[in-house]
Amino acid sequence: MVRIVDVAKKANVSTATVSRVLSKPDAVKEETTEKVLEAIKELNYQPNALARQLRRLETKTVLVVVPDITNPFFSKVLRGIESVAVTNGYQVLLGDAGNDVERENEYLNILRQKKADGMVLLTARMKSKIVEEMALEYPVVLACEYIEGLSIPTVSIDNISGARKATEHLINLGHKRIGFISGPLGGVLGHDRLKGYCQAMARYNLTVEPILVQEGDFSYESGFNMMIKFLALTHPPTAVFAANDEMAFGAINAIKSRGLSVPHNISVMGFDDIKFSSIFEPALTTIAQPAFEIGTKAMELLIRLMNREKIERQQYMLEDQLITRDSCSKHIS
Repeated sequence: MVRIVDVAKKANVSTATVSRVLSKPDAVKEETTEKVLEAIKELNYQPNALARQLRRLETKTVLVVVPDITNPFFSKVLRGIESVAVTNGYQVLLGDAGNDVERENEYLNILRQKKADGMVLLTARMKSKIVEEMALEYPVVLACEYIEGLSIPTVSIDNISGARKATEHLINLGHKRIGFISGPLGGVLGHDRLKGYCQAMARYNLTVEPILVQEGDFSYESGFNMMIKFLALTHPPTAVFAANDEMAFGAINAIKSRGLSVPHNISVMGFDDIKFSSIFEPALTTIAQPAFEIGTKAMELLIRLMNREKIERQQYMLEDQLITRDSCSKHIS
């Protein structure tokens, strides 16, 4: 097996120089770097990554905790994280919490056991005190969700504004009786998107009827079931805003199951703009989140934290966008 000392001998330099070329090539003269790299190539030297990591007390691994891996929205966020991680020599370890707060807490042990150098949390359901304590000891970035009052780097959109924009689009189409299928109201996303819906209704002097607000859990099934509740009313809504695309798909299929049409009978609005939204029938009008960019920004911030570099600000708010397709139409009174 070829050792670092063999490379040093071949290049006629010290082992320390070979090590610097591998870890900090900018600190070595270009001529020397070329000699070492040529020796590495000729000898087919494979650096001992584990030994190098132990010397530096790092794993070159980052942990990403996802609330629910079956939710396709997170695939784009993860792709963004991965693209920056790989470019910077990091591996991504994925933890699926399965919407279980206890499991989220268990993943924190990976950091405590030094099996990862930092963590991106795509969920914020655990107690804020626990997250704050972890962030004091380890590099931690929050993405997609956020916790009020914590000075932890966070990347997200303005969910209140996005939900308000979605509701106003339906109102501008002439809808007044608008149903809302929220996410879990114990979480920040469910709470903020409900708040945006209520703000839009209030702005146009429209009443928010409690019966027209149903709590889902971001799953297709909950969207279907909550829509069936709406359809059982004497006066169903003329439009429904679902707090994510999967629930919107469920709502559309529930409407179809009763022999009704979208958007002819009821308009449906989603949130997230996952890939399937543009090919669903009918194509879904929705609020697009810059999921890939959320992932890249979160990973860039985590790298800065791991390198002990200064971060300019704690909260990064990216722009969302209203995407109009075929699932919403004007309401004729």
